[in-house]
Amino acid sequence: MFKKLIRSLILVGLLVPGVAGAAVTDEDFVLSTTRNLVNLCSVSADDPRAKEAIQMCEGYMLGGYHFYLATNSGKGDMRLVCLPNPTPSRNEVAAMFVEWAKANSQYMNEAPVDSEFRFMSAKWPCKK
Repeated sequence: MFKKLIRSLILVGLLVPGVAGAAVTDEDFVLSTTRNLVNLCSVSADDPRAKEAIQMCEGYMLGGYHFYLATNSGKGDMRLVCLPNPTPSRNEVAAMFVEWAKANSQYMNEAPVDSEFRFMSAKWPCKK
């Protein structure tokens, strides 16, 4: 159930690519698709809910990553994502994710958590 919820949240963010000047919607905050996550992560600074959108974007992505770490600790060779040192900032990761999602628009209707990990495993794969 938790995995389904996370997938739903990630999908919401990727399904609707951020459009310059487009305001985030209540639906974006439900995070059903990747488009929703992209909308939150690429919110215009002058959007009335910009602060909340960025916090939701970064909190969602960080929470997904922390859950991944908690469920994959000690699995060494099985890990999909290995962040560099120093780790990029949340703002940098969100911007890179938006760029990746827009270049991979076929995933916009998928669960946002699935797209988050597609992005991270492509950007920071673990060395085998």
